[in-house]
Amino acid sequence: MAACIVGWSHFPFGRHDTEDLESMIVKVSQGAIADAGIGAEEVDGIWLGNLNGGFVPDTFCSSLVLQADDALRWTPATRVENACASGAAAIYSALNAIEAGRCRIALVVGAEKMTGVSGAEITRVLGSASYVREEAAMGMSFPGIFAKIAQDYFAQWGDHSGTLARIAAKNHANGVDNPWAQMRKDIGFDFCNTVSEKNPIVAAPLRKTDCSLVSDGAAALVIADDALLKRFRRGVRFRARSQVNDFLPMSRRDPASFLGPQRAWRETLSAAGCAIDDLSFAEVHDCFTIAELLSYEAMGLAPAGQGARVLEDGTVFADGRLPVNRSGGLKAKGHPVGATGVSMHVLAAMQLCGEAGAMQIPGATLAGVFNMGGSAVANYVSILEAAR
Repeated sequence: MAACIVGWSHFPFGRHDTEDLESMIVKVSQGAIADAGIGAEEVDGIWLGNLNGGFVPDTFCSSLVLQADDALRWTPATRVENACASGAAAIYSALNAIEAGRCRIALVVGAEKMTGVSGAEITRVLGSASYVREEAAMGMSFPGIFAKIAQDYFAQWGDHSGTLARIAAKNHANGVDNPWAQMRKDIGFDFCNTVSEKNPIVAAPLRKTDCSLVSDGAAALVIADDALLKRFRRGVRFRARSQVNDFLPMSRRDPASFLGPQRAWRETLSAAGCAIDDLSFAEVHDCFTIAELLSYEAMGLAPAGQGARVLEDGTVFADGRLPVNRSGGLKAKGHPVGATGVSMHVLAAMQLCGEAGAMQIPGATLAGVFNMGGSAVANYVSILEAAR
């Protein structure tokens, strides 16, 4: 039994002082239900991707989705958390229910309100998604964790600060075309590649432009059993998907090898019966620019240590053979943690249905989506295709 995305909604990412977690959840839930053209009473199950961890006081928030429509009352609702991959985890939970025959139409929401607490508290909350006993307890924040990954990569393959700056500049240029992006400004390679008062070192070698944004935001999907597809105006099918988890402690693995993402990509492409070159585009988890560089290699676009090649030859740019993060990625779009994985799937579905506006990649037929939790710990890869 297969499943298709048949409706979606996306709230702008950014700092929203007049919105709380509930209001964003309600808006995207209502939007996705309307977009799918269904009645709320037809939803069989609700899954909410949300990290929280102290961003807001609402730790029990799954039933906030019911506030979107009284007809959702009595519908089973579950909050799903898997760090920065909470959104993809919620989607896969819904898919599992549909494939098991327990659900025919699912509503999946990803949402996060991050900006209501101090910067220090944001750092603490995100740090708790590491192996606290070793990493957070030693004072390592996530910029510090990915800085260590970059240091290890540079030690093995040479200084790639310029490569990271190219990734940042590419994604900011792409973000200009995304109406939901937090930062819609082309800031250029030179700015990204230069340490300055406006672009300081956050954790060497990572500069401010190498780090994703702190964001509020939400996105939602309606997913239906394939057997119902004929009643919807369009659909996007999950051709294949895979979840791969690695050890949480960095001390038990080599984080710079990205073995978890590599395995997830390999399993998913194999199950989909395609190769990386068959994809029209990919949305990948660039929480830090080093993560996108390592993703090129994990996907199989370039051999280990040679990810810079696909920037140099233009492969991953908007007009390249395989555009990566045409949406602007987390770098420009923003990264409201629980919403990110859902947002990636929404934007990929838009591309495949020819509804991506200024972001549209001509003739897009097959998409790869990679959402990651922690330092390559929880890894989700989806291959999507238009079903009609």
